[in-house]
Amino acid sequence: MDMLWNGWGDPARATPLPDTVTGLLRDLLGVKPREAASVRLTEIDVPPSPLADAAHRALLAAVGDREDRVRTDAETRIRHTRGKSTPDLLRMRDGDVTDTPAAVVLPESHDEVVAVLRACAEHRLPLVPFGGGTSVVGGLAPGRPAAFVALDLRHMNRLLDLDPVSRTATLQPGLRAPEAEALLAGHGYTLGHFPQSYEWATLGGFAATRSSGQASAGYGRFDEMVLALTLATPEGTLDTGRAPRSAAGPDLRQLVLGSEGAFGVITSVTVRIRPVPRVRRYEGWRFASFADGTAALRRLAQDGPRPTVLRLSDETETLIGLAQPDAIGTALEQSAGCLAVVGFEGTEEDTAHRREGAAAVLRASGGTFAGEEPGERWAHGRYSAPYLRDSLLDAGALAETLETATYWSRVPALYTAVRDALTATLTEAGTPPLVMCHISHVYENGASLYFTVVSAQGDDAVAHWTRAKHAANEAILAAGGTITHHHGVGTDHRDWYVREAGPLGVEALRAVKRRLDPDGLLNPGVLLPSD
Repeated sequence: MDMLWNGWGDPARATPLPDTVTGLLRDLLGVKPREAASVRLTEIDVPPSPLADAAHRALLAAVGDREDRVRTDAETRIRHTRGKSTPDLLRMRDGDVTDTPAAVVLPESHDEVVAVLRACAEHRLPLVPFGGGTSVVGGLAPGRPAAFVALDLRHMNRLLDLDPVSRTATLQPGLRAPEAEALLAGHGYTLGHFPQSYEWATLGGFAATRSSGQASAGYGRFDEMVLALTLATPEGTLDTGRAPRSAAGPDLRQLVLGSEGAFGVITSVTVRIRPVPRVRRYEGWRFASFADGTAALRRLAQDGPRPTVLRLSDETETLIGLAQPDAIGTALEQSAGCLAVVGFEGTEEDTAHRREGAAAVLRASGGTFAGEEPGERWAHGRYSAPYLRDSLLDAGALAETLETATYWSRVPALYTAVRDALTATLTEAGTPPLVMCHISHVYENGASLYFTVVSAQGDDAVAHWTRAKHAANEAILAAGGTITHHHGVGTDHRDWYVREAGPLGVEALRAVKRRLDPDGLLNPGVLLPSD
């Protein structure tokens, strides 16, 4: 199944907002219903593909002369236009298809990917790798106007190897996460990577963006799971990772991880796997304030015992009930303070031991046990938030997220700076927002902050959000945070990433790109500015 072309996920799971939420949006934020209905897919007038005949023939030859693997029909091209950020969706709903690819190519193997890249180089065609289409940072539209090819990797979806002795698995990049989990579970293993995009995102996308799953406290980030990678480039193949750790020079895996298709196309990934947990338990804890809860999370992250899932909603997010999206509007949280969701996965003995030890730390830090229901409700609805965003957009609200990370000592200042920047910018524009935040990824030395913003859309919703997003980006850098923790750079964060990396760092990355992609055709304008 393809994702909804102008929204998130499975159209059958779309759910209208409850009347209580609609009334809250109207009374608190001044949200008004959209004046015009969204454009239908069949109503969009897509210009014919600008792909030249010679280029079309070359792409066909690269994938074995199979017509179904080089598609130029309107619907396929529309479904590969942009990603799933709020600006992306607003443009799609208005019928704006200016970033539509000239063709969608679907290879089956590493060799075919290399052949497609060489055909694109021969005909000067930019190429954008396309996995699950879940980018929320403008990572799927070239940063310069030109006919381009979308490289859809869905047919590269096999488990290539599983080594139970070393506990590793080698998988192709087009595997969606649920498919990968099912293949691994057949052998008794799990990857343990469950981001909010889990149902639709692919393993190649996880690697290309340094994804972080909701169980990162226990399983780690995706880049920590990767042991080896194969990268196809216009100049040939780059194989990385001969051992789990090595002192043989700089680790080239780290050059590929987070490269977002700007250096090449990931065609296989070898990852660390774990036995499927025998026990999964999730529970809720309450804290009087976000500061108190943050201190408790820090104690667990630094001194243990560390849960598998560890997240904390601030006062506003707790009040609204965003930690359990499925329950919004039916049971708004009435208690003051902040809700933490704490989860444990593993063997019965290990889970019980860590749960008991964590409870002692949480109580000593001022936490109050809220039972298993809040944790189980979070687990049940943890992939529902993007569907909620679609419903908010349908109702005329602006809803978007952004994230960052920093060291523990800087968390309070970063939290305040970003929240104040968003509130001030949107209020000055006449649309005072609701700004919510949670910590969902913790480390010994710091944590991430994930903000959700809801307001009225304003006269030009895309421009309206762009101003607020830029203000938040400036606040992040000024407060010492990173411009992105797990969403990636794309085009939305590129200019701030350039400042974060510094001139010499950017020139080093440009040198790598010139060597691997001398014509600058791979995802131009994403990660790095186009020359």
